[in-house]
Amino acid sequence: MDHPGDVSGLRRLIDDGEVDAEEIVACIGKTEGNGGANDFTRALATTQVTGLLSQLLELPGQEILKRVALVWSGGCEGVLSPHMTVFTRGTTRSETVPVAAQSAGTGAERLAISVQRTRSFLPEEVGRTAEVLEVAAAARRALDELRVAPGAVHYVQVKGPLLTPAGIADAAARGQRVVTEDPNRSKAYARGATALGVGIALGEIEPDKVNDKIIAKDMSLFSAVTSTSAGGELSDCEVIMFANSADATGEYRIGHGYLQDAIDAPGIRAALRAAGLEFECEPDAYAQKQIAAVFAKAEAPPGGRLRGQRTTMLSDADINYERHARAAVGAVIASVTGDPRIFVSGGTEHQAPSGQAPIAAIVRVGTA
Repeated sequence: MDHPGDVSGLRRLIDDGEVDAEEIVACIGKTEGNGGANDFTRALATTQVTGLLSQLLELPGQEILKRVALVWSGGCEGVLSPHMTVFTRGTTRSETVPVAAQSAGTGAERLAISVQRTRSFLPEEVGRTAEVLEVAAAARRALDELRVAPGAVHYVQVKGPLLTPAGIADAAARGQRVVTEDPNRSKAYARGATALGVGIALGEIEPDKVNDKIIAKDMSLFSAVTSTSAGGELSDCEVIMFANSADATGEYRIGHGYLQDAIDAPGIRAALRAAGLEFECEPDAYAQKQIAAVFAKAEAPPGGRLRGQRTTMLSDADINYERHARAAVGAVIASVTGDPRIFVSGGTEHQAPSGQAPIAAIVRVGTA
């Protein structure tokens, strides 16, 4: 993407017949904004992709937003390249089993995807238990559609609303209290609530342990396969679940793992191998070409110290720690994959053990 509103690359893929606009179910991308509450590049990207698909499919924009999940993470610090990863879902062997791509197959496990949405949330529900429960219900619907066990799920991307000044004012006018009156601080609560919801649905978290008081605070509760983001460009939550399924056909597999810290190159290689990529010490040029997408979260090291050494991530008054972390993690991942088109978003609330961060990779492994 040459700028946050650039959809020319997607248009070329559609015009060249590489992507069928009818089969697009989700786009996950990075835009070059600041990643904060006032990052309007995400809304611009949503508007432009919606407009293009509305034109091509001859459907109103609202219909496009119902059928295509558009997840954007702002902030392309360092070497991160502005881009979008487009997911299509083709025909299926069974009417109830969605697949990521279609080819003749033998039933070996391949990538499958389910896209679900919650209802819209009132400002006072953002970052609270109501949001947790709605996301949990959406994630359960995804599991039902995919017809897989929770252990087959390797990545769940959730995008939900944060609190805007207008939303905060609306809640106050109705006599309601929001979780915080700081829009940027609300991102942590929103990300945490949606991650907890997925964790409940996948059986990783006991529902009775979740309440408003622990959200974005008790980090002992987490989902091992979830990445969540929050933005002001939507009022509901989009839940995109990725699994490997024996009922799916195609050339892709997904795997996941943890980054122990912001410079954990072995963790990156482990996630690639978990997805099915074969290589010796480092992926060579051929192996790198088989990497279709990498999704990771980034976090400042606890106390600002990385492997015993001081960093300025948590003390820099000019640059938010999330921007430091995205730049660092993006550079390390790109050094392994050879491609700066990496999805890295900040904030790991309830998405990994404290101090760690989740990573997922999709690779081409050939037709099933």
